[in-house]
Amino acid sequence: MYIEELLEKGEPGKDYVIAGWVDTVRVHGGLVFVIVRDRTGRIQVVTKKNVSKEAWRTAKSLTPESVIAVYGTLVESKAALGGREIRAKEIVVYNKAEPLPIDVRDHTKTALAKRLDWRFLDLRNPRNMTIFLVEAEMAKAAREWFNRNGFIEIFTSKIVGAATEGGAEVFSIVYFDRPAFLAQSPQLYKQMGVIAGFERVYEIGPAFRAEPHHTTRHLTEYTSVDLEMGFIDSYEDVMDAVEGVVRSMVEAAQRLRKRIEEYFPDAVLELPKKIPRITIREAYKLLEQAGVSVEWGEDLSSEAERKLGEIVEKEYGSPIVFVTEYPWKARPFYTMKKPDDPEWTLSFDLLFRGLEIATGGQREHRYDVLVKQIEEKGLNPKSFEWYLSMFRYGAPPHGGAGIGLERVVMQTLGLTNIREARLLPRDPERLTP
Repeated sequence: MYIEELLEKGEPGKDYVIAGWVDTVRVHGGLVFVIVRDRTGRIQVVTKKNVSKEAWRTAKSLTPESVIAVYGTLVESKAALGGREIRAKEIVVYNKAEPLPIDVRDHTKTALAKRLDWRFLDLRNPRNMTIFLVEAEMAKAAREWFNRNGFIEIFTSKIVGAATEGGAEVFSIVYFDRPAFLAQSPQLYKQMGVIAGFERVYEIGPAFRAEPHHTTRHLTEYTSVDLEMGFIDSYEDVMDAVEGVVRSMVEAAQRLRKRIEEYFPDAVLELPKKIPRITIREAYKLLEQAGVSVEWGEDLSSEAERKLGEIVEKEYGSPIVFVTEYPWKARPFYTMKKPDDPEWTLSFDLLFRGLEIATGGQREHRYDVLVKQIEEKGLNPKSFEWYLSMFRYGAPPHGGAGIGLERVVMQTLGLTNIREARLLPRDPERLTP
C-alpha cells in the first residue's frame, strides 16, 4: 500500500506492509524512529527493543536512502507525520545504501550541476519529484484538451533531410551514407497532416536546437507541445487554441496543489479568464515608457520580455500575455505576412511571467508566395521540394504553434533554472548522464 493511501484510508490497529526509501533514522535508547518515504509521501516507523529486538537492531543499522520493507501495525500518533505511524514487527532490507555523494533531503545544499550528475538520487527529494509529477499532469491535460477539441495525435520523424526552420541551429548526423539532421520541430510534418486532410493535428515530442546558449532558460533538447489546425479564419483562432491548452496545462497542476504549496509557494495555478493580447508595436511603446531601449522592427530581447512581463502584470493584472504581429525578419519563411503591412506578420509569442513559452501564427498556404518567402530568407526552394509540392494540390488556410513543456512547468512553479524541469537536461556542456 502506498504511504499516502495508508495515512488517509488505513485502519488503526490493523497490520500493513509498506516499502520505500529510508529518509532519516533517529536512535533514542530502546527506540529507533525511521522515516520511510515512497513517491506519495512519508510515514514514521517505530521499533522498540523490548517488542522486536531483531527489528530494532535492523532499524538501528539503517543508512539514509536504503530500500526497505516494513511489516507492522498502524497506530494513531499526534507526534508523527500525518498523525499516524507504523509500529514495526519486521523490517526487510532490500539494499543498504552507501554514504551519499549529495544531500538528498535538502536540494539547496548541493549545486545544481552536481545534483544533475547524480540525478537518480536528486529526484528522490520530494520537491524535485513534484516537478515531474506536475509535468506529467500537464502533458496529460494537453492531450485531453486536444482530444476534446477534435485534434488527431500524430507521431512525426525526428530524423530529417533538411533543416526545418532553415539556419544553422541544427544537429547534423550521418544517416547511413548521407547527411541528415535532428528535427528542430515537427513544423513541416504538422502542416502535412493538415493538408493531408486530418485538418487538426497535435504532437507531444522531442525537439532539438543546436543553440550554444548557456542560460537558465535554454535547452538543446526539450519537449514540444505542437498543434496545427486548418480552415482557420485568422491567426486569432490559433491563439484561442493555444490559450485553451495552456490554461488546461496550468490548471492541471492544481491536482497536486498540496505538494506544490509545500515546495513552491510562488507557483501560479490559475490564469485570467482572457489572456491579454497586444501587438509588438504596443509592446515597444510600453517598454520605452518604462525606460527600456528597444529596436523597432526587431525581435524582443530576453531582458525586454522579462520587463514586459512585469509591465503586463502591473497594467493588466495578468502574469501572461500574447504579443502579436512580430516583424517578418524575425519569423520563419512559412509565416504569413500581414496583408496590409508586409513588414509585420500574422504571428505571436505567448509570454508567461516574462518568458516565451509558445510561438505560432498563421502559415502561408499559397505556393508562389511560399517560394518567394523561402528565397527572401536566403534558402534554396529545391531543398524544400517535398514540402512545397503539398501546396500545389490544395492547401487550406491554416496555422499552429509550438509550446515548450519545460518552460510552462518552469514558469508555473517559479523555478529559476529550466534544467530542473527536464529529467535529463542537455545543454552545450552536458551530454551525460
